[in-house]
Amino acid sequence: MPDMSELSSRIDTIERGYEYLLAYAAQGRQSDEGSEARPRLTAMFQALDGLDALVAQAVNATGGAPDAAGFLDAVRQDAARARGAIGLVLSRPAISSILVDNLNASIHLRALLTDCFLVEQAFK
Repeated sequence: MPDMSELSSRIDTIERGYEYLLAYAAQGRQSDEGSEARPRLTAMFQALDGLDALVAQAVNATGGAPDAAGFLDAVRQDAARARGAIGLVLSRPAISSILVDNLNASIHLRALLTDCFLVEQAFK
C-alpha cells in the first residue's frame, strides 16, 4: 500500500508553494532576500522528486487503471519539466517578482498543478 499521507503532503507543499508564489509575484521585489520565496521553491523542488512514482503506486494500489497509463506518463513529464523550471529559478542569486511571475505563468507548472488537483480528487 502506498503512503497516501506522503503523496498528500507533497501535493500540499506544491499547492501551498504556488499560492505563496502568486502573492510574491505581485510584490514587485527585485530580490528574495527576507522572503520565503527560496524556501518555498526548494520545498516544491524536493516534493517533485519521485512524485510520479507515488502517483503510480496510488493508482496501482487501488486496483490499477490500464487506461491511466497516459495520465501517469503526463505526471512524470509535467513533474520533470516543472522541477526543471523551479531549478532554474533557484539557480539565480536573486529571485525577483517578475521571475516568479514568469514561472507561475509557465505551462509546465500549471499542468503539474492540474495533475495534482486531479490526483487529489481521484483519491478522496
